[in-house]
Order: sequence, then C-alpha cells, then structure tokens
Amino acid sequence: MIKDAPFPVEPWTVRETRLDLDLIAQSESVFALSNGHIGLRGNLDEGEPHGIPGTYLASFYELRPLPYAESAYGNPESSQSIVNVTNGKLIRLLVDDEPFDVRYGSLVSHERVLDMQAGTLTRQAEWISPAGKRVRVKSTRLVSFTQRAIAAIEYEVEAVDSPMQIVVQSELVANEATPTMSDDPREAAAMTSPLEAVDQTITERGVVLVHCTKASKLQVAAAMSHTVDYDGQFDVETQVVPDWARLTAVATLQPGQTLRLVKYVGYGWSSVRTQQALRDQVSGAMVVARRVGFDGLLAEQRSYLDDFWDAADVEVVGDDDIQQAVRFGLFHVLQAGARTEGRGIPAKGLTGPGYDGHTFWDTEAFVLPVLTYAKPEAAAHALRWRYSTLQLAKQRAQMLGVRGAAFPWRTIRGQECSGYWPAGTAAMHITADIASALARYTAITGDESVEIEGGVELLAETARLWMSLGNYGRDGKWHVAGVTGPDEYSALADDNTYTNLAAGHNLHVAADAAERHQELSAQFGVSPDEIAGWRAAADAVFLPYNAELRIHEQNAGFTNLPEWDFEASRESYPLLLHVPYFELYRRQVIKQADLELAMCTFSSHFSDEEKARNVDYYEPRTVRDSSLSANVQAVICAEVGHLELAHDYAYEAALIDLHDIHHNTRDGLHIASLAGAWVALVAGFGGLRDVANQLSFDPHLPKDISSLCFNLRWRGSRLKVDVSHDEVTYSLRDGADEVVFRHAGEELTLQSGESTVRKIAKRSPLLPRPSQPLGREPAARPSRTE
Repeated sequence: MIKDAPFPVEPWTVRETRLDLDLIAQSESVFALSNGHIGLRGNLDEGEPHGIPGTYLASFYELRPLPYAESAYGNPESSQSIVNVTNGKLIRLLVDDEPFDVRYGSLVSHERVLDMQAGTLTRQAEWISPAGKRVRVKSTRLVSFTQRAIAAIEYEVEAVDSPMQIVVQSELVANEATPTMSDDPREAAAMTSPLEAVDQTITERGVVLVHCTKASKLQVAAAMSHTVDYDGQFDVETQVVPDWARLTAVATLQPGQTLRLVKYVGYGWSSVRTQQALRDQVSGAMVVARRVGFDGLLAEQRSYLDDFWDAADVEVVGDDDIQQAVRFGLFHVLQAGARTEGRGIPAKGLTGPGYDGHTFWDTEAFVLPVLTYAKPEAAAHALRWRYSTLQLAKQRAQMLGVRGAAFPWRTIRGQECSGYWPAGTAAMHITADIASALARYTAITGDESVEIEGGVELLAETARLWMSLGNYGRDGKWHVAGVTGPDEYSALADDNTYTNLAAGHNLHVAADAAERHQELSAQFGVSPDEIAGWRAAADAVFLPYNAELRIHEQNAGFTNLPEWDFEASRESYPLLLHVPYFELYRRQVIKQADLELAMCTFSSHFSDEEKARNVDYYEPRTVRDSSLSANVQAVICAEVGHLELAHDYAYEAALIDLHDIHHNTRDGLHIASLAGAWVALVAGFGGLRDVANQLSFDPHLPKDISSLCFNLRWRGSRLKVDVSHDEVTYSLRDGADEVVFRHAGEELTLQSGESTVRKIAKRSPLLPRPSQPLGREPAARPSRTE
C-alpha cells in the first residue's frame, strides 16, 4: 500500500506533483487512457524509464500453451494473452544531442494530471540537461471516445534561457521488450516478439505498419500522422523498417520559442480482413482525425464526458478521498467499456497486462450494473459480445457432458482459458451472472433489443445448463452439487447459496423472456412444458440453513468445517500465497464475500434478522484476499445498520488503486472494485435496489458523510437522488412522463420535472458491530486515525 499517496485529493483530477521512479508502474496504471477499444498505459512520452510499457487493443491476443503436470479430459490446451501492440505513444527529445531523460541532468519540476472532465493526461516538466540547457516540455494525451480508432498527443518544447538545437523523434515501435509476467519459459517464448511484420507503408500524410500474431493469426495496423508548428526553419525526415517507423523534426529554438508537434495515432485489427483493408481503415481514420484537429478532438472529448457525468456523477460531501476516488472509478469504468463494440471488458480494462487481459464474472456482476445505470449503450455492447460467444459456450457444455451453454471462467475470445478446474470451470455461477446482467439491462433500460437480438436464446441455453446441473433430492428441493461459488477458498461444494439463488434467478428470467417472446423462443425449441420445468426448479431451490446458529450456510455443511486459526495467519495474507489450497478448502475461511453477496444480489430471499445474523457470522471469517469483497461488504453492512463499518469498506473499495491497497496496481487497475465504489455508495448508502424489475431506495448515511447526491438513468429518464441524514429528495429530471419507484417500502410516482422529499428514519443495527479476522480489518480512513 502507498502510505504517502502521491496524488493530492482533488475532486476532478488525479495529480502527480513529483515523479517517484519507485512507483512508476503504479502511476502508469492510474494514468492509463482508454476508450474500450484502444488502451494506452500512462508511460512517459519518451518511453523510458518505465515500469511496464503497454499499448493494448480490446480482445487482441496471442495464444500460449497451458502447462499441466498431468493431462485430463476437458482441460483447455491453450490460453489467450493480451498483446502489447505497436507503441504509438513514443516521442523522444534530444537537446543539443543529449536525450531528455528524467534520470539524467536535473529535473526541476514534473507534474502529470489526469483530468476526468476533459478526458486527458497532461504532463509538464522543466529539465536542465547535463550541459546546462534548460527546456520546458508539455504534452497532452487523449484516447478519443468519439473516434474509436484514434489517439492523439500534443507535444510542446520550449527553450527557456539559451538557444538550442532540438530533435523531436516520434515513433511507432512493434515488439517492445516487456517484463516477463511468468516463470514458465514456454509462456515467455510465446509472448516474446509476438508480432510478425506484414506491411510497411509511407504515405504523404504518415506511416502505416501492419503486423500479424504468430499463433492466433490476428492482424493489426498502426498508423501515425503529424503536424508541426514552429515559427522558423525546421527539417522533417521519415524512416520506416518492419518493426519501427520514425518521424524526426529538427529545429533551432531561441529563448522563449516553442515547437509544437501534434501526433495522431490510429489502430485497427481483424481476424478476417486483409492487410490492405486494415491499412485503408486506419489511414481513413487518420484523415478524419487530422480534419477535426487536436483542438476539435479535445472539444469532442469534453462534450462526450459532459454528457456522461451529467447522468452518472456522484457527489459526496464529508469525505474528499472517496469523492475523488468514486469519480476516478467511474472514469475508468467508462474507459473500460465505452467503445468495446463486440469485445469483452477485461478485469483490468486496458490498463495493464494483469490476468492476461481476461474477462471474468467481474464484468457482469460488478461492472455492467454500473454501466447499465450510467452508460447503458456500453453495457449493451458487452452483452452482445457474450451472445457472440454463445456457440463456444454450447460447445464447452457439450464437452463437459451437460446441456445448454457453459460460459468460460476466464477468456478473451470466448474459449475457456482457466487451467485450474476448482477455481475455474467449477465456478458455474458465471453463466447465471451473465443471464442476470442481461435481465437487469432489460429491466433498467426498457430496451428489449439485446434480448431480441440474441438474449432470448442465451437465456434459454443458460437455463438448460442449470436444469442439466441441478437435481431434485429426496427432500423435494432442487440442488446443485459440486460447484465453486464466489468464494474461491470453498471449492467444489454442494448447494452454494449464491449459486443456487443465481441459478433460480436465471431460470425465472429465462422463463419470463421466453413467454414475452413466444415465437422467437419457439425457434430455439422452447416449449411451455420446458418453461414450466424452469419455474418449478427455481421455486424449489434449496438454501442450506443451520437452525441451531440461525444462519444460512455459505454452502451445505460449511458451518461444520473446522475453524481457521486467524491468529497464526495474521502476517500471511493473501492466504493463497502462503497456504495450500487443500487446507483452505476444508476450513471456515472465506476469500471474498460470498453469502453476503447472495444477500445483496437476492435481497428478497432473506429477512432483516437473517441478514443481520449472517453478517455477524461471516464477517469474522472473511479475509478479503480478493478485490471483489470490500464493496459487497459495504453494501450489506450498510443495510443491516453498521454504517461506519460500511464506510470503511467503501473507502477500501474506492481507494484500492490510488493507494495500491492490494500491492498489484502495477499490473493494471481493478475495474470491478472501482465500479464497486459506485455500488458501495449508491446501493450501500443510497439503498438502491432493482428487485423484480422495480426501482427502490432506502438511504442512510454514515456520520462522516453529510450528504450524498447521485444520478442514474431509468428507462430513458434521468433521476437525481439527493440524500442528507434527515431527508432525501428525488427529482425526475427528464425522459418519461412519470417514473414509479419505492422509498423505504412506500410507492412513489414522479412526473417529469417534479421533485419529492421524504424523511429518513434512523437505522439501528440489530446486533453489535462484527469483528474481522486479525490483521484484516478494512483499510483505515484518515478521519479514523486522526
């Protein structure tokens, strides 16, 4: 964890006021820019020094072998890893033939600013060369939300107090050397120089390089084009070789004189189109970008973000750290999903190589709920991508000997990439999570297009999977055996409560969709009898319950397992790096909130007393070795009245990357946890629920937050919720003629343009504040430590 966080607390920016080379990799993730299609890590313009260089394209991957000590039927033979594609960020500077390098000479000042309203990363540096020449360098970088294929950089060099010759070298570089992410030499070999040169073209306006991956056979085109502004004589030269292209501009600057270079970079990739088609695509994108110009791109960027923030912003009064962090989280969630358009949203977005660029259940369970309320068209893109992989999921189910569709635990293209069965394929709940995200999208937006275009089939095939996996027991209840729930420290368990409820929900929403679209569902062989079977199983779902303790069990028999020795483990977290899985699987120790997630997601299945008792039991056993836990615990702790504990968890979820709480921000941001900051505030303290297709709120604030205001979209309307400790104001800003929702169980109807105020009753917990495992209390907020 970064104890002295390098970023001052500001409401709309993340500012780095000094360059700490020991934290450069973390900063590269924090300052990453993306639009969901292109991702640029926040590397310095000159490329060195760096932590992890990275330029990524959504779903662009290379195949690599998956090693096994013993082969087994059903194990995937290869995995997919995101590729560091051709780097177009590089702009090097020579001052009287000495390279601008922050490690040499004297760095007088250095500041970088991520502006979440402008959508830019700016950098200002003043540097004195070893020979004593002082220059100021300023750059502004963006990845365009409006022009999907385009990134752009404005780079300015000013001579401060003496004449100097400068050389600006703008480059495209393929097959950059990157740090090895694995000790397996086969994997390292697969990812060393993964791009083979296919074509190099110099045009009047720029350069295009086309490459192809060696194993996956995906082609990528990268282009660059420039404008140079300088009041004087300058020379320009362009060079190109298979893995590298460079534009060089040479000029002599007098004191106070500036050279300005604008660099446009374009990217495109395909598995089917020809190199000529790709080359023409990026060349065309460059023409449009140059026509708009850098100032035009800046204006488009701000306009796009103005519209986003108008319907997505969260205002927090009383906790400036969380205020900055929740906007940082929303900004990166938007960057991860805005322009995916047929691709998945990886767990790290396009901010780093962590998890090999794979998409997990994080997307549907944590990211899509936020996007559905804040940027629904981005959620629709992600859902359509899942449908595009349905045939692969059906093939996977067939290999596993079950019916329907079994979606992969981790993937880029749609094939299963997890080589570890207990925490991979056995986590079948991902299939229900996808179905739930689709149903939530339809309910929140009122848009049935995703459902009609493929969702009905997806829901039917996922329902068939559960009917194949589940069975009726002698007790007449419907059970699911041998699966792994959200808690990966309890693998291959019977009747995981979250999984059973998720499966039942999947069956219900599949039946609802099939009945709404009878002709369409009939095309997929869905009959009234099959629908009736789905509903019967869903209504008979078994929920394990310990009557003596009066709590629900995370899975059948969980409360009979031996207890974990938390005292002996207090210096050994995360446990998976210090303890064999065999020990974890057979004891009462929880990696991430599991039963608590079930209570958040399927709230109506639990009474208030049951929720309170469950929280009291499971909190002391949950070690939060996963970034997906704190936001869930924030929501459920707020619901049962532990508002200060919920505030602590919300702080941890929100600050996970700005403070590097899990010590791995260098590999990329935790997009689900950043989405979870919104969830913790809006669902936790705002009390947002969308159960049974109905919108409801029951807000309560912790003592250190004096007010909370958030916006969201509901079926084409924009709703504003303004919460204080005593009352809440609901305002329907525009859209539908009226919106019906609930406040603390009371049904309300708002007309467009109207507001209504309701008092907030004080919420008292039924039980005392629960403890956490030794050494695993939530991260301390500054106000708690003063």
